Amino acid sequence: MTLTELGWNDAFEREFAPFAKKGWKPARLIRDNKITYGALLEGGEEYEVIMSGKVYHDAECDAELPAVGDWVALEIGTGDLDTVIRARLSRQTCFSRKTPGKSTEEQVMAANVDIVCVVTDADTDFNLRRMERYFALIGRSRAKAIVMVNKSDLFPEEQNEEAAAAIREIAPDAEVLITSAVDGQNVTAIEQHLEPGISITFVGSSGVGKSSLINALLGEEWQDEGEVNEVTGKGRHTTTARELIVLEQGGILIDNPGIREVQMWTDETTLRERFADIEELAAQCQFHDCKHGSDKGCAIRAAVENGERSQERYEGYLKLDEEIARLKKRLKKRKMTVERRNKRDHRVKARNLADRIDHERELKPDADDFR
Repeated sequence: MTLTELGWNDAFEREFAPFAKKGWKPARLIRDNKITYGALLEGGEEYEVIMSGKVYHDAECDAELPAVGDWVALEIGTGDLDTVIRARLSRQTCFSRKTPGKSTEEQVMAANVDIVCVVTDADTDFNLRRMERYFALIGRSRAKAIVMVNKSDLFPEEQNEEAAAAIREIAPDAEVLITSAVDGQNVTAIEQHLEPGISITFVGSSGVGKSSLINALLGEEWQDEGEVNEVTGKGRHTTTARELIVLEQGGILIDNPGIREVQMWTDETTLRERFADIEELAAQCQFHDCKHGSDKGCAIRAAVENGERSQERYEGYLKLDEEIARLKKRLKKRKMTVERRNKRDHRVKARNLADRIDHERELKPDADDFR
């Protein structure tokens, strides 16, 4: 197994050059065990590694800590010494969301991925507003989007086709496939993307069949599958941690635990790109500061009223716009709080240093006393 097959490229090679002079080895993280990590080196050798104190303290937030998919510089331990992550290379792509809840932290779901594959179905899991959220996050990550409308064997063909068409309408640049791990429908279509060094991460709600699809691609029972509920058609999801899998035929898969909340971690620019149709209408509003509510001359509201745009997509846009604005405000507040805390800590350290110097001077005899 070569580094290129693991996703290595010239940009990583250039960044790693100073670390190579220290005798450190490049490795890709394939597993996060909370305290330790699984790391894969050239040749397929796997190590259990720990993070150095410097890497931990240099990270300004949890999102800057090593994550599955990251490339790192390892100092290989000998004897009883641990193998240690001495540095994390810059991420070329990063698929992440806001940590669930009221926090303002970013949660990295997969680093350095080329494709994000969202798995859903045409029935109970189908939700266009959630898909819009996924596409906003994928847009920010700079990865390509693929959607699998899975478990097609459980639902009528017309229902599957309608779901796929609705997704294509809101994301024309995404590849949308109707799939079934049971009868193999379109499962092989994803294989055309599985080239050496290409990384694909699978995301979606619990029970939509991500593990079944991965097993079908691997040709073995890599992930355990739960029993299927006869009413909902969903299985008990068993993936509990992110894991990177290198395929023998080429390509890299990263499985993720089921996602309950697709929390926004993006910016206004990405949102505008994902809702280009809404933005085009906004430019036609009578007033440049139109709030797109009850304002006079609102082109978006007019398009909704005459049926050119759906009320649901319009409301989804407003909701995401408001959510991103709240996140931006909270991030700014958090930054100000951190800056104030750092200034306070700096003043305290300076005062303690001055007090210690004064105390040492009081204890040290004056040279004039001995003349």
